[in-house]
Amino acid sequence: MVRVVALVVAAGRGARMGEGLPKQYRRLGGRPLLRHSLAALAAHPSVDAVLTVIHPDDRRLYDEAAAGLGLPDPVPGGAERQESVRLGLEAAAALAPDLVLIHDGARPFLEAGLVDRVIAALADHPGAIPALPVADTLKRGDGGRIVATVPRDGLWRAQTPQGFRFADILAAHRAAAGRVLTDDAAVLEAAGGTVALVPGAEANVKVTTPEDLARAERLFDLPAEPRTGTGFDVHRFAADGDGVWLCGVKVPHGCRLEGHSDADVALHAITDALLGAIGAADIGRHFPPTDPRWKGADSAMFLAHAARLAEGRGGRIAHVDVTIICERPKVGPHRAAMRLRVAEILGIAAERINVKGTTTEGLGFTGRGEGIAAQASVTVMMPALF
Repeated sequence: MVRVVALVVAAGRGARMGEGLPKQYRRLGGRPLLRHSLAALAAHPSVDAVLTVIHPDDRRLYDEAAAGLGLPDPVPGGAERQESVRLGLEAAAALAPDLVLIHDGARPFLEAGLVDRVIAALADHPGAIPALPVADTLKRGDGGRIVATVPRDGLWRAQTPQGFRFADILAAHRAAAGRVLTDDAAVLEAAGGTVALVPGAEANVKVTTPEDLARAERLFDLPAEPRTGTGFDVHRFAADGDGVWLCGVKVPHGCRLEGHSDADVALHAITDALLGAIGAADIGRHFPPTDPRWKGADSAMFLAHAARLAEGRGGRIAHVDVTIICERPKVGPHRAAMRLRVAEILGIAAERINVKGTTTEGLGFTGRGEGIAAQASVTVMMPALF
């Protein structure tokens, strides 16, 4: 299986933004600008890890921007962007990636489809970048007057994330140490590598000036649109036990549910539904059952992680509906506590949570008392630009 690591470059000072915080930590849509990129990459189904290069003085700001996303510790950057990328690549080697995506932390509007296009192109090329064809007429000036009109045929505006086969770009950056090249594609080109162009996205703008930030804020003023995801999960009963976890509440019962975590079938279904609503794969992608870290884990942390991914993408959870399917235990006596616990994990009002219980009239594995199933749907209001 191909392993993909995203390297987010956020070590700059952003002098053109003026006084105040570095631009990557300015607020956009109520969140640090950098968080939008981190959350988008952390939620992408094909990205296995997100590593960030930061200025050594910015650790507190970074920790705020990355809170709850479960990312590795950041890497201190260098004096120039090119050095920062090389240092990030050297650190990323410990993650053993096959491919790396190098992204500017000041590009907050990252579409999942753009990432897909870059990764797909790396099957045939050592490098690939998203780009848009130049539409405007280009002029070369000198002293305030035009000295030439530059043909725009074949000219493209480069964007990020720029994708590479990891071994190739690491070797190219090592060879280019001390040189000044405009982007990572140029580094690979200088080493003799070919770089493919894939369609970029107009929304994938880089925030550089206060005017850029103001335009980006206006994009967040667009009407939100509803996205709905569904989830389904099943766990079998174990013979021993004194209760089952359902919606984060321990319900007394003569058995427990089997599972790598606490086997909270309802929270697992809600988590999958929320991940589905934001296009972030499934619970197994983020918390593999083969990973010993999640043995016996409280499933509330899985749902909280999905909620933070949704928040990082500018999403607002509008409604959760979950149905617990079993003959026993009875859900009704615990429904109010379950609603309150799910609401607490998600940070929303309990009125937006609905918990139902049903049976299968003695039919199937739930009817025979072999286990419990749960299905859920979650509606998230997402910015229309995604």
